[in-house]
Amino acid sequence: MKDYKFEFVRAKNTPVTDEEIISDLKQVAAAIKPRTVTQKTYGEHGKYDTSNVGRRFGTWNKALNAAGLTISNKCNITDDALYENILVLWQHYGRQPRRADLSKPPSTISQSAYNRRFQSWSTALKSFVEFANSVEIAVPAPTDKSASTRQVAARDPSLRLRFKVLSRDLFTCQHCGASPAKSLGVELHVDHVVPWSKGGETGLENLQTLCSKCNLGKSNL
Repeated sequence: MKDYKFEFVRAKNTPVTDEEIISDLKQVAAAIKPRTVTQKTYGEHGKYDTSNVGRRFGTWNKALNAAGLTISNKCNITDDALYENILVLWQHYGRQPRRADLSKPPSTISQSAYNRRFQSWSTALKSFVEFANSVEIAVPAPTDKSASTRQVAARDPSLRLRFKVLSRDLFTCQHCGASPAKSLGVELHVDHVVPWSKGGETGLENLQTLCSKCNLGKSNL
């Protein structure tokens, strides 16, 4: 005869402590291993009602803070930050990011933030592409002879410029041909052909896509 094991079942109206909620949030985060826990994810895996958790701590984000977890849904995120996150994903996967990619690293912004700003993920992608393909404001040329040999652009390429370099190079390392679209773990960098420290400009013609291995091997040569 199979032994019967008693199991404790909490009564519906039994008060729940803050410590129990925080502990359960941490357990859900540990089980699914994300950077954060969204209300939808917790509703699928957690013990307690998400609305009660939010009321207990004031907001869902405050509950995450209390549990030491990353905020899942930031408000008032700038367009630049939203675009930057899209480029990070595009660079990471070597392809146009999908909606599902927002729920896992390296994304740091959830889908709801894009829905609030652009109404849909598709519209957000179209807006990003239009932004990235637009013409940047040209840097005025030096007007005096003493400044004629000075670099006129900053060392780090802008988001627009990085996207243009990566797109031109088909998100592929120009030395070894590695691409995150073909091999997991490939990390792409946008690098100066002529090093910036040696007078190389931060322009489309002097930038190239390299994988992290080739870029580290190239160093400042």
